Amino acid sequence: MSYEKVLQAGKTVVGTKQTVRALKEGKALEVIVAEDADPSIIDKVMEAAKEANVPVTKVDSMKKLGKACKIQVGAAAVAIIR
Repeated sequence: MSYEKVLQAGKTVVGTKQTVRALKEGKALEVIVAEDADPSIIDKVMEAAKEANVPVTKVDSMKKLGKACKIQVGAAAVAIIR
C-alpha cells in the first residue's frame, strides 16, 4: 500500500505547495494524494503531475497519509522526490 511507500521513501515533500513545486522542478518521482482532501486543492496537484508525467497514487485518508509522513496533522499530498 502507498502508506508504506511513503514510510520507506528516502526523501519526501509534504503538502500541496511543496508537491507542486517539486513537480515543476522535475524532482518528484511519484505523488500520493488523499481522496478525502478538498478537490479544489488536489486538482492543482493532479494537473501538475499530469504535465510532469509523474504517476499519482490515491489513498483514502489525509490523516493516515500525515501519520505516514510522521506529522501530527493530515496531509493532502506528498511527493516522493529524487
